[in-house]
Amino acid sequence: MADAITDLFSAPLTFNWTLSFRCNFSCSHCYSREEQAEELGTSDIRRIVDILAEKQVPFINFGGGEPLIREDLFEIAEYATEKGLNVSMNSNGWLIDGEASERIQRSGFRSVGISLDSAEAALHDDFRNMPGSFERGVAGLDHLRRAGVRTTMSSVISRINYRHFHDLLDLAREHGVNQVYLHNFKCSGRGFKNREDLDLSPEEWKAFYVEALEVKKQTTDLLISFDDPVISSLPGYDEKSLVNGSSCGKLSLNMRPNGDITPCGFIPLVVGNILKDDFDAIWYDSPILKGMRNKEATGKCAGCGAFEKCLGGCTARSFATTGDFNQPDPHCWK
Repeated sequence: MADAITDLFSAPLTFNWTLSFRCNFSCSHCYSREEQAEELGTSDIRRIVDILAEKQVPFINFGGGEPLIREDLFEIAEYATEKGLNVSMNSNGWLIDGEASERIQRSGFRSVGISLDSAEAALHDDFRNMPGSFERGVAGLDHLRRAGVRTTMSSVISRINYRHFHDLLDLAREHGVNQVYLHNFKCSGRGFKNREDLDLSPEEWKAFYVEALEVKKQTTDLLISFDDPVISSLPGYDEKSLVNGSSCGKLSLNMRPNGDITPCGFIPLVVGNILKDDFDAIWYDSPILKGMRNKEATGKCAGCGAFEKCLGGCTARSFATTGDFNQPDPHCWK
């Protein structure tokens, strides 16, 4: 029997696609730096694009790893665009010079997000373990703007920047960025190993979101976006979303370099392989996806009046820290 999500959607709206786990950076919080998987060739990737087009998945976002390490990235993007898919990418910006920006524009990318985690070059470079990465990332934004490519900026909120996120917004304005994503700290991979040094306490997360949401209300020249369902437990929070709780496994799925599908990049549980398994069987019948779409209130979530909206918070963070989807998000301040 279909669940509420599959009654609404016959496929995810977005596939977050990791073409390669290879990366020229070694970031302190990275979920995938120590992951390995066989990479598919271009012909198999075209087959996957055909499947996604047939299933009418509207958006593909290439992440990683660093997408630009794949020499066939532009060919893949062009093919996906020809098939009617909206293509975007998240990059560390190191490889985005003037020539790459022109190729990005010609191959049909709708937008490119650059990861910048501090407006202070030294802090960003240290967080990303790559000297010069701030300068190259900012230059990438400028190259993309000159090439006519819409840009976004991704910033992982952590102990290095949560008191200074206003500076990140100003940095985005200086370089013509359309949208800033203030991402929550996921606690997966290296993020789990380094969470004592980098993650905030629940009370600090609450104070950050109260302030950041107020800034968002007052900001008209820049889109500010969050991806943390725990925000919905704040009194008076009334922003509408297509789904309650985490969007992973509902509005989006993640794909690894070998075609394995996981609910999201931060949850390393394979629900099937897009080239080997029936897509509809994965989407409609996966026990893992069903469990994520029908979470149960346990622990302090039981009896909490906010559970209906936040559904226990970030499923990836709960799973990373407890091994159980249904446990309360450790960031929850209630």
